[in-house]
Amino acid sequence: MTNIPVTTWSLEQTSPTDALPAAAPEGDVRIVRAEVPSPEFSRFLYASVGGDILWLDRLGWTYAQWQEHLARPGVETWVAYDRGTPAGYVELEPQDDGVVEIVYFGLIPAFRGRRIGGHLLAYGAARAWDLAERWPGLGRTKRVWLHTCSKDGEHAMDNYLRRGFKLFDTKVEEEAAAAPTGPWPGAYPG
Repeated sequence: MTNIPVTTWSLEQTSPTDALPAAAPEGDVRIVRAEVPSPEFSRFLYASVGGDILWLDRLGWTYAQWQEHLARPGVETWVAYDRGTPAGYVELEPQDDGVVEIVYFGLIPAFRGRRIGGHLLAYGAARAWDLAERWPGLGRTKRVWLHTCSKDGEHAMDNYLRRGFKLFDTKVEEEAAAAPTGPWPGAYPG
């Protein structure tokens, strides 16, 4: 199997004032929290958003693993809808000491390039900063972070920087080359 170099960049906001807004996209775009943990819906979002950019780590998760993860206090999924159709999502996960990670963020390919991503990222970062308001028992957020990599879309890094995230770490590692999975086998030519 062939290996490829993959660069991973870690970015952060250390104050709510770091978060920069994005222009709202045109049309009927709404962002709604998926309040009922649903392994089926979360796996759909994960596979549909990440299928062409090689999100592979959760594809083998069982129903029970999805359920356990989604039931953790403070784990939230915020979904962007374009005229009632899921367009993308952002997943938040609280960590120790007031840290919140934006674990997953992205758009289904058909919705990219329409200014939905910047709007969703800005909204998701704001929800990371006010996470404790919705989850009694969690401490206030002191830092929001995420990572992106060279397999992500060509505009990903620019979007993070324009939303006020600052780079704090870069790593390059070899990974096994893989074909895009898509939301179902053969969804993307590869």
